[in-house]
Amino acid sequence: MTAQTRVLVGRVDELPEGSQRAVDVDGRSVVVVNHEGVYYALRNNCSHKDYPLLGGDVSMGRITCEKHGAKFELATGKPKTLPAVKPVALYRTEVEHGEVFVLPL
Repeated sequence: MTAQTRVLVGRVDELPEGSQRAVDVDGRSVVVVNHEGVYYALRNNCSHKDYPLLGGDVSMGRITCEKHGAKFELATGKPKTLPAVKPVALYRTEVEHGEVFVLPL
């Protein structure tokens, strides 16, 4: 499989503070979160059980899996609470000409 180029998430004005959106990057779901003006992109899958992170509560730089309550740092993907012990994959984001993009791993 060849890697895709960057993936458009949306315009900055469509992704206000606190917003979340899932996009497909090379066949994997990625959740993009605007937290305190920074766009974070993580694999949209809790590392504890196969459950999407999209829609989970975001606070203190962490996203919470709604299924069992595991929290992951947005900046590192590292789990901060049990039951998760493995990190989730991170993706790079960039903003160009008012649009937010995710770059493949």
